[in-house]
Amino acid sequence: MNEQELIELVVKAVDDKRAEDIMMLDMKGISLVADYFLICHGNSEKQVQAIARGIKDVAMEKEINIRRMEGFDQARWVLVDMGDMVVHVFHRDERSYYNLEKLWGDAPSVDLNQMLS
Repeated sequence: MNEQELIELVVKAVDDKRAEDIMMLDMKGISLVADYFLICHGNSEKQVQAIARGIKDVAMEKEINIRRMEGFDQARWVLVDMGDMVVHVFHRDERSYYNLEKLWGDAPSVDLNQMLS
């Protein structure tokens, strides 16, 4: 699976679970952790878990390795490490507190409009 297909797959998975304010940062040359950070949030712990589970389900279906998933039980900030992409699924209340978009403000945003329309 190429990079663009992975992006589309994950964006669709989180959108299908009604994740809000979905955005992606291009971390190439900025972070050694991953090439992309996808950031979104849910409005309840159950929704945050559903979003994370949706990512895991499509990854398993397409035989994409998830290196690790952290924070699922608390469902305040679930991190899904997919290698080249790290997905941050926040609870609405936690997203503004951690404000990754500002922390990584030097990273360019990836236009996801076509995938979300």
